[in-house]
Amino acid sequence: MTPLAQGSLSVPPIDYAAIAPLLIVLGAACVAVLVEAFLPRHQRWPAQVALSIVALGGAGLALGLYAGSGPDGITTIADALAVDRPTLFLWGALLALGLAGVLLIADRSVEPGGAILASAASRASVGGGTSGLTEPPHDRSYGTPGLAPTMQTEVFPFTLFALGGMMTFVAANDLLTMFVALEVLSLPLYLMCGLARRRRLLSQEAAVKYFLLGAFASAFFLYGLALIYGYAGSVRFSEIAEAAVGSAASDALLLGGLALLVVGLLFKGSVGPFHTWTPDVYQGAPTPVTAFMAACTKIAAFGAILRVLHVAFGDMRWEWRGVLWAVAIASMAIGAVLGLTQTDVKRMVAYSSVAHAGFLLLGAMAVTDAGVSSTLFYLVAYGFTTIAVFGVISLVRDADGEATHLSQWAGLAKRSPVVGGVMTFLLLALAGIPLTSGFTAKFAVFAAALGDGMAPLVVIALVASAVAAFFYIRVIVLMYFSEPVADGPTVTVPGAFTTAAITLGVIVTLLLGIAPTLALNWAAGGGFVG
Repeated sequence: MTPLAQGSLSVPPIDYAAIAPLLIVLGAACVAVLVEAFLPRHQRWPAQVALSIVALGGAGLALGLYAGSGPDGITTIADALAVDRPTLFLWGALLALGLAGVLLIADRSVEPGGAILASAASRASVGGGTSGLTEPPHDRSYGTPGLAPTMQTEVFPFTLFALGGMMTFVAANDLLTMFVALEVLSLPLYLMCGLARRRRLLSQEAAVKYFLLGAFASAFFLYGLALIYGYAGSVRFSEIAEAAVGSAASDALLLGGLALLVVGLLFKGSVGPFHTWTPDVYQGAPTPVTAFMAACTKIAAFGAILRVLHVAFGDMRWEWRGVLWAVAIASMAIGAVLGLTQTDVKRMVAYSSVAHAGFLLLGAMAVTDAGVSSTLFYLVAYGFTTIAVFGVISLVRDADGEATHLSQWAGLAKRSPVVGGVMTFLLLALAGIPLTSGFTAKFAVFAAALGDGMAPLVVIALVASAVAAFFYIRVIVLMYFSEPVADGPTVTVPGAFTTAAITLGVIVTLLLGIAPTLALNWAAGGGFVG
């Protein structure tokens, strides 16, 4: 008799070594909540920073040990998670970028007390009558004798929970696990977007927009999950793939469910025309949070898109590829054209991310080993460049905080040649200029798309890439060939944390441009389980 027939429940086997990085991150997030509950306020910042860095370092060590000695691919926890080579690659990227994001968030030298709203300042606004409805240039704690500005350290457990959700999202082997992971990664980000120390109304507006649109996207995903379950009788990817090629059920359920499912995933990846939240949230959120979200959420979303399209619906590529062609073209066009009209640097980078999402779709649609490896490489290259870009943006400040209007960046390279040079290099990487990671990534993705018969789409992508390069070059010209504005912004000297994050992004961007072989080989180390 089976254990279930005997009245006992069988415990699914768990490979703890395989999921150790995920357990470390989520465990540290739970400990961080206890730190918030029991430590006095003045001890929370150092404790949270140390806990986050140690947890991410420990998770990276556990990942390296398993990747060096573990099998190429397994499923564990009753096949809910698939730990294969793409999963390990994405986990490594998320941990490295998560560390850079934590460093940017933790920095308290660029802006006194950090960029995250302090509780004391929040209480001061609430108690000040109608003053809480205005946009004060400074926190009230700045002018209070004996009261130093402090950071809302709840952001650290939020960051760890979001990162744990992203790691689960890319490893999910069934739709139900993927939906739970989607909520775990999304809810902390909604809260983090509303924690800006300055421009608080703009920040809170961004958080509400992100929450409402994110709720709609989650509903699409869940409705699609229900339809696919009705078709296949299962939410597991391998069983959905079997049903898609051998089931006698109506294809309307399958195609409708797939369409709704993909809408939810494309929303998280900022793919046009499902990008409407992106410019407002990028602009309104605290810049360190924007950096973390822009780099890591893109990796999580496209990691999930790859797994869904390749494992569950790979045999249906002729049904969904035509629709995704149109989506990719729309995303590239929206990002390239609307990026030209932006006057805010953060909004410009937001539309840049929409264009890059269209390029990433080319690799995702190529259901080949080259398509997977090139997309994974592109995600890493884009992530490190983007997090460094936002790190630089956080340094350009005036009396009211960050100076993100393009007119304020006039002559910036004359005020600070180092920051101007770093920003120029990063913008050229986003444009895809040779000797940067952006060129190598685009070349790999376009080559994979050509190899899978998408030559017309590659031509369109090249045109969109040339158009998008204009607004990167415009910023460079503005920094070098315009005179500095009188009483214009200054470049703040970064602290150790921000310097480390920007340096990491710049070094990886350079290395992936001149010596990409190691990363490309790792990305091509194996396929998806199932």
